[in-house]
Amino acid sequence: MTKKVILTGDRPTGKLHIGHYVGSLRNRVALQDSGDYDSYIMIADNQALTDNAHDPEKIRKSLLQVAMDYLAVGIDPQKSTILVQSQIPALTDMMNQYLNLVTVARLNRNPTVKTEIKQKAFGESVPAGFFVYPVSQAADITAFKATTVPVGDDQEPMLEQTREIVRSFNKTYQTDTLVEPEGYFPPKGLGRIPGLDGNAKMSKSLGNAIYLSDDADTLKKKVMSMYTDPDHIHIEDPGKVEGNVVFTYLDIFDEDKAKVADLKAAYQHGGLGDVKIKRYLMDVLDGVLRPIRERRAIYEADPAQVLQILKDGTAKANVVADQTWREMQDAIGINYFE
Repeated sequence: MTKKVILTGDRPTGKLHIGHYVGSLRNRVALQDSGDYDSYIMIADNQALTDNAHDPEKIRKSLLQVAMDYLAVGIDPQKSTILVQSQIPALTDMMNQYLNLVTVARLNRNPTVKTEIKQKAFGESVPAGFFVYPVSQAADITAFKATTVPVGDDQEPMLEQTREIVRSFNKTYQTDTLVEPEGYFPPKGLGRIPGLDGNAKMSKSLGNAIYLSDDADTLKKKVMSMYTDPDHIHIEDPGKVEGNVVFTYLDIFDEDKAKVADLKAAYQHGGLGDVKIKRYLMDVLDGVLRPIRERRAIYEADPAQVLQILKDGTAKANVVADQTWREMQDAIGINYFE
């Protein structure tokens, strides 16, 4: 039985945080360890440069940090191919061909891109590279003939654009070279993990994130600063658990659901203080993050090893991408010298 192929990845714009862990990283490890997939995990530095072209040092510094986070959470280079996007030349060649099959009007209709353009406040100065990054993503996915792409609901339009490109290419050149991918949606119910300040989004720019690389003291300070119920002034006061970040995190990270239910009831009744509940959460989070932190320390002590893992994975990925590009050249009829 032929394995399915997964492609996933991250933009290297900073260290990864527990939102990334909940949203994608631990699921990637589970899919990798299932043995059902060939996994390609891309550090998408070219995509990161589409809106960070004037700050390439940020991308360079983040590259190894993201790789260390991958290895620390359990991404195994013996089971998954970790690669660097900019070091796969075939991706650019493939994207150039796809751009001939996509209209500007179609790119303008992509709701994900429209939302991100608004969030980044580009105004009329949208970088062309950012505007066409769905086409770049299509090249990433199809280069490895990915059958499966883990996505959130907000990324489904990106995947649909890839499917359209696959169908257009195969129809235009009367071939079955490209594979139409399907989305893999994470289990429902977790939602997006909020920031420490109660903001719906955890991010580096907002300074409200717990990073996978945070040491124990930093973790303690961040947990103790968490947003709870502003009206819960005295221990004996009844408190609210809705919108209370501490309880949101306990729902996500504490496997003892009965214990969490008891704590919620006690907090709502009155008599349970914020400091006590935060200390309990700190122990829960430390239990999750300590092994990750310890594994990461090993790689931090040997960055050359991490770079070699990236180099080896990228070399392996290049073989696969080059083969797909040769097949595309054959289909188009531009393999002039073969």
